[in-house]
Amino acid sequence: MNVLKFGGASVKDVEGIRNLHKIIALTPEQELFIVVSAMGKTTNALELVVKSFMANEDWKPLLDAVFANHEAVLKELKNEPDAAHQAIEKIKAYAFAFLEADTDADYDFLYDQIVSLGEILSTKIISDYLISQGIKNDWLDARKLIHTDNNYRAANVDWELTKQRVSSAWEWKKNKVVISQGFIGGGNHNRMTTLGREGSDFSAAIFGYCLDAEAVCIWKDVDGVLNADPKYFNNAELLPNISYREAVELSYYGASVIHPKTIKPLENKEIPLFVKSFLNPQNDGTRINTNTSEDSKIASYIFKEDQVLLSISAKDFSFIVEEHISDIFQRFAKHRMKINTMQNSAISFSVSVDADKSKLQDLVSDLQSDYEVRYNEGLELLTIRHFNEKIAEELPHGKEILLQQKTRHTLRMLMRDQTKSS
Repeated sequence: MNVLKFGGASVKDVEGIRNLHKIIALTPEQELFIVVSAMGKTTNALELVVKSFMANEDWKPLLDAVFANHEAVLKELKNEPDAAHQAIEKIKAYAFAFLEADTDADYDFLYDQIVSLGEILSTKIISDYLISQGIKNDWLDARKLIHTDNNYRAANVDWELTKQRVSSAWEWKKNKVVISQGFIGGGNHNRMTTLGREGSDFSAAIFGYCLDAEAVCIWKDVDGVLNADPKYFNNAELLPNISYREAVELSYYGASVIHPKTIKPLENKEIPLFVKSFLNPQNDGTRINTNTSEDSKIASYIFKEDQVLLSISAKDFSFIVEEHISDIFQRFAKHRMKINTMQNSAISFSVSVDADKSKLQDLVSDLQSDYEVRYNEGLELLTIRHFNEKIAEELPHGKEILLQQKTRHTLRMLMRDQTKSS
């Protein structure tokens, strides 16, 4: 059996859902576990509902619009009222009743109870549509399959219990095709939880791991994993095959590839992961597996804008020693700020971070209580995997390099336009 994951962009509208049906129909005899995200910008829309609710603003029209959009998609797919319509009405009633009765002001908890509904809505519609097209399927509730703790918005999976539940559900299924949700799980006391960044990809990996899948395939709006973002680099190339290790490295440096937490369960069982285009399903895409022989054949470029360089030093001009660095790391962890690069000298410790305004301001205030803090804003971070000296010399033209790090395989440069130098 294979696990197929369709992201929000691939099911954003009626044509996307019809295209999903065409892809599934390519292998009519195959057993498939299909994982689906929320449609299009539904997650963003539901996040706005939660923010408006927390700010005591009028959230009801925003929530109404979410359900109206799903009803419109369903009507275009199928004219007659049916099970999916009834499911949408039931979910709508729940969402309004929950928010109107809510007395818990915890944002993360509220987020998971409302935003997770996007995946339930999309899968109800898709499951019903596939049945109307002759593809019988079992709709399975991921909240009853993936068991987690109650760490809302970044829930941790109970792997043993999850495997038992997933295996049992697969054993008792009635059809060759199963439809379930990405991104969501179920915590203690029947609370809904979400799995954090790239949660739907992670869900596909969880199901693949639990069922010893032959392969997991993630369908995207690109041809596969590219060696650069076409937005910043001309002539971006497809990476036909990369190893699990390389995928993790690229993701760590900021590439829009696959999150490491998605890779790990598949690597544990050597289950290959494919990244393919839902617009061109006949193309090979990218294969991620144990093969490392092709990792260094094509250089990869990861570009991150809006970076901030912080230079942290002791107020008494003393050396930056291990105790200082340990304390600094703890403060970064407390404010949930990810460090992109780091470098230390005798009296300062320099790090670059994404310019998350609210978190950054709180972090700097915290650090300034015990350290001198200087910072440069508006920087760019370029990471090159498998570079050569020619590449290293050509790229930084017209840039001032504030920090550079080089290893055998990776070159990193924190830069700014020379016109912005001061």
